[in-house]
Amino acid sequence: MKRDLLTILDLSSAEIHSLLARAHELKALHRQGSHHTPLTGKTLVLIFDKPSTRTRVSFEAAMRQLGGGTIFLPRDQTQMGRNEPLADTARVLSRYVDGVVIRTFAQDTVAELAHHAAIPIINGLTDTHHPCQVLSDLLTVSERFGGLQGLKVAWVGDGNNMANSWITAALRLDFELYLACPPGYEPDSGLLHLAREKNRPVHLGPDPRWAVAGAQVVNTDVWASMGQEDEAQARRLAFQTYQVNPELLKLAAPQAIVLHCLPAHREEEITSEVLEGPQSAVWDQAENRLHFQKALLEWLLG
Repeated sequence: MKRDLLTILDLSSAEIHSLLARAHELKALHRQGSHHTPLTGKTLVLIFDKPSTRTRVSFEAAMRQLGGGTIFLPRDQTQMGRNEPLADTARVLSRYVDGVVIRTFAQDTVAELAHHAAIPIINGLTDTHHPCQVLSDLLTVSERFGGLQGLKVAWVGDGNNMANSWITAALRLDFELYLACPPGYEPDSGLLHLAREKNRPVHLGPDPRWAVAGAQVVNTDVWASMGQEDEAQARRLAFQTYQVNPELLKLAAPQAIVLHCLPAHREEEITSEVLEGPQSAVWDQAENRLHFQKALLEWLLG
């Protein structure tokens, strides 16, 4: 039976822990210079509607290192750009390749592609979910703290796709999530309701100091994501007290790490002093996209 990764909720707690453990192993092999090529002869297609650095390069490098190959397809260079139905594209690609990563706007687009495809579909990013990023961030957190259980994770800023994916992670794993978002910029209400319904430790409020106090992980993202450029000025006003800076970071646990999925707008949502400081884990975080995605591809395609 084929498996897809559309949101983190597509994985069980045991599957997440297994993938994290495997990513640790693959990272160690990579650093030893060992070659592990279980996907020799396999091909992964990347369908991208949005620009990308980390998602594209990490998936392409991951497939190459696992012995496989990739085909990069910007939508405007395919028949999808001329309104070919997604169902037709899914059926055709299922005859040609072994998996698809899609980076697009609507979550429904990813779901429809997965519904009609006979091969695994991986959500490389939508406006509502970014599962591969948060799963690889969990790898970074587990490396730093020896696990995830009992940690306090703070989210400061927009209730965007990253915030939503952190909520889905908290629905599966044993850590506490505190989200500080300005009124009107909260995460998905359905996910918040699900967390309350399942009595999960997901907390939402407007005060960044409350969220960060005693946290081992302090997490943020840009105030205006791709497609929100017209809202940038209004968002700067709404988010001006949500900057991750040295003063805010003093409230966190002494051993706290700072995460940012990048690209960062320095001196907006995060200061250069914090981003480049000793508590920043953002470069390990970026590297771990490669290692977690290798574990994911090995599991889904192998």
